[in-house]
Amino acid sequence: MKGTILIVDDERNQREILGSILASEGYGTLLAGSGQEALDALEHENVDLVLTDLVMPGMTGEDLIDAILAKTPGTPIILNSAYGTIQTAVEAIKRGAFYYFEKPVDRARLLIIIERAIENLRLKESHRALSERLFPGALPVIGDHPAIREIKRILPRIARSDAIVLLTGESGTGKEVVARNIHSLSGRSGAPFLAVNCASLPDSLFESELFGHERGAFTGAVRREIGLFEAAKGGTLLLDEIAEVRPETQAKLLRALQDGEIRRVGGKENITVDVRIIAATNRDLEEEVKGGRFRADLFYRLNILKLFLPPLRERISDIPALAGHFLARHGEKGFPPVREITKEAMRLMMRYPWPGNIRELSSAIERAVVLAEEGEIGPADLPSELREETEVPSRTRFAHPSGPSRNRSGAGEGEEGVPGVPDLPPGGVDFEKLEERLLRQSVERSRGVHTRGAELLKMSYKTYIYRLKKFGIIPP
Repeated sequence: MKGTILIVDDERNQREILGSILASEGYGTLLAGSGQEALDALEHENVDLVLTDLVMPGMTGEDLIDAILAKTPGTPIILNSAYGTIQTAVEAIKRGAFYYFEKPVDRARLLIIIERAIENLRLKESHRALSERLFPGALPVIGDHPAIREIKRILPRIARSDAIVLLTGESGTGKEVVARNIHSLSGRSGAPFLAVNCASLPDSLFESELFGHERGAFTGAVRREIGLFEAAKGGTLLLDEIAEVRPETQAKLLRALQDGEIRRVGGKENITVDVRIIAATNRDLEEEVKGGRFRADLFYRLNILKLFLPPLRERISDIPALAGHFLARHGEKGFPPVREITKEAMRLMMRYPWPGNIRELSSAIERAVVLAEEGEIGPADLPSELREETEVPSRTRFAHPSGPSRNRSGAGEGEEGVPGVPDLPPGGVDFEKLEERLLRQSVERSRGVHTRGAELLKMSYKTYIYRLKKFGIIPP
């Protein structure tokens, strides 16, 4: 069978005629007399394409497009109507329809468009499967932190548009993962996804890398080369660490984003480019603008759809799910394969501040898989900085979601105590102030020699420096 097509039309004769035509061509068909019937069918059946009327009682064809694409982005939808205008067709395409027909529909033309739409769907599915093999872990976005839930909620809508997206957050928080999700869910998923780290390119090559160059444009330019804007034709270009772009190149980048045109280095003609831009940064661009290091007009051009990814230390409850994801990804590398993480190891991971965020967690799990025995990860398999971490944790970090009362062991009823967490006196303890006082005493006693201060508190040097910066004891 070539594919399954859902035909939606309130006129019974019309949908049965279309069903008969498509069935004779080898397609499976489902018939629905209203938008709600169509949505009910989609809940239980896998459909490759939807062919729907525009004017129907209750839910219109346009409303149906919105509802389908909100649930299953990328589903090809063909709209047909006897009351259409050019404006109607334009609006349908803007909403995400693959094509628009006026009734009566020409059979030969309809079959060609349906074949192209399903072929396009198959190509996207193949590309998505290939991307998942080449970039394991790129999908999905994992976590239940409110900010992550909101990102997952609006991601399909963002993906359907071509608007510029600005991803902000510390290094290692998963900005490229979100960018790949946007590309994968978009209509551009069959085209390239390219990423460039703006901080890694020398100033002399940056413009050439983005826009390309002509032969003889500079010493060593022995032939014409296209840049990333052209190479990503029809797809998505991620400009990572966008704050590192030098001011003179920022002006040219702004022109490319505004006009959809570039000019190769040494070239004389403007070249139209079709690419969706996603920018990412670990800096506060508004502060960069105030400091004169980033152009205000470029910031406003980038700041259309802004998504913030919180650091891992602020989403401790997501660590088990993330760790499980990385275990599934790296587990087969162990001998024997590693399937579990012990409770003791998980407690250590949930107490550690993870200055390297999700990237550091992935590396820690991969390392632990290699060292683990008996098919499980224990405390001894984790990096030393996790095992050496002796800070007194914040009470909220281990609080039960429902807020149970604590017994003498520091645990709620039916809950296992957490080793290393002392009993809480009546009224509790301000652990933040206690920790800050201990850190300041260590700096004083070590006379500012931070390696010695870390030894005094039995911390790794990396964790010690992180805590000093957190409390403003040394500059960030």
